[in-house]
Amino acid sequence: MPELLLDGRPLTVTQGTSVAAALALGADGCSRTSVSGQRRAPLCGMGICQECRVTIDGQRRLACQTLCRDGMHVQTRP
Repeated sequence: MPELLLDGRPLTVTQGTSVAAALALGADGCSRTSVSGQRRAPLCGMGICQECRVTIDGQRRLACQTLCRDGMHVQTRP
């Protein structure tokens, strides 16, 4: 089972879990903070809305299209 760091906190998920699902399991379900300071969450679940953008291992990715892997570092806050 993959263990990742989600905003600095360890989270273990089952194999095949998307990062978007991990956000719902281990945090507030939100993927980013808007320019006005409001937390934003994934909306469409298939990569069209771009609301699930997170930083994964230093690169911006879509959480709904990325599977969790062991040792992954996910950041939702700047």
